Amino acid sequence: MAYFDVFNGDADGICALRQLRLAHPREATLVTGVKRDIALLERVEAGPGDRVTVLDIALDSNRAALTRILAGGARVRYFDHHFPGEIPTHPGLDCHIETSPDKGTSLLVDEFVGGRFRAWAVVGTYGDNFDAAAHRAAAPLGLAAAELALLRELGICINYNGYGAAVADLHCAPDELYRRLCRYADPLAFIREDPTFQRLSSGYADDLARARGTAPTLMQARYRLHILPDEPWARRVSGVFANALAQAAPECAHALLTRLPHGGFLVSVRAPLTRPAGADQLCRQFATGGGRKAAAGINHLPEADYDRFAAAFAAAF
Repeated sequence: MAYFDVFNGDADGICALRQLRLAHPREATLVTGVKRDIALLERVEAGPGDRVTVLDIALDSNRAALTRILAGGARVRYFDHHFPGEIPTHPGLDCHIETSPDKGTSLLVDEFVGGRFRAWAVVGTYGDNFDAAAHRAAAPLGLAAAELALLRELGICINYNGYGAAVADLHCAPDELYRRLCRYADPLAFIREDPTFQRLSSGYADDLARARGTAPTLMQARYRLHILPDEPWARRVSGVFANALAQAAPECAHALLTRLPHGGFLVSVRAPLTRPAGADQLCRQFATGGGRKAAAGINHLPEADYDRFAAAFAAAF
């Protein structure tokens, strides 16, 4: 029997898996990548009796591969909070999917394991920009304000590390980062003891400072659009900069377009925090778009589609 853990390379996916394997330890083949690399089930070759665990990647984007894996006799347990489309009915599929605008995969797994590793759920939830939900989840832990701030910073840094056009853009490959986190049952111990945290924190601060030096290309009362250059730092910071913009102006929608080496843009969209819906519907209008209600993106927006996107973004928000 073979085991596969398939997970998004962002904070929510990594922290969801950390909780699950603390509760149910086992060795498995890790399948992950940059945050936008979500068609991960295509890489899984599972046969009869194999077990596949999937965390924080949209079922709708993995439907064909999921159907193939189930037909081959493997069993699949699926945790996610993105738009799933029609969920298949199959005796080998155990689904834990919700699309609430402020509930990520880390909180779904937290419920599944009975809240036993809540600190990791808090880290993943902060990383996904669900600050209010993370703060509520953290309440039973009785943490000091400084400790809670560190968990938030760790979530942001793990999430930041997942952005890039390729793993070469990142400070740490997501599977390597997960293995480093696995040395610690307590995320605060990881922060204190592992040099990876300082590397990510310093990189985040430097990249964010560069991003804050850019001005919006479009700026209206209800929405703002930024364009970042074709640089590794810009690809790394795109998601967390979009989150920071959303936190700073919660009544506004934000779109962050980062130029790609081969032309076109990588797009991150954040719905207003005061009205966290509509980002996924906007991005699904474009060929490589998807995500969730509060935050979504487009992996490749051709230059020729920029005007159409800008108009659709303005109309949506």
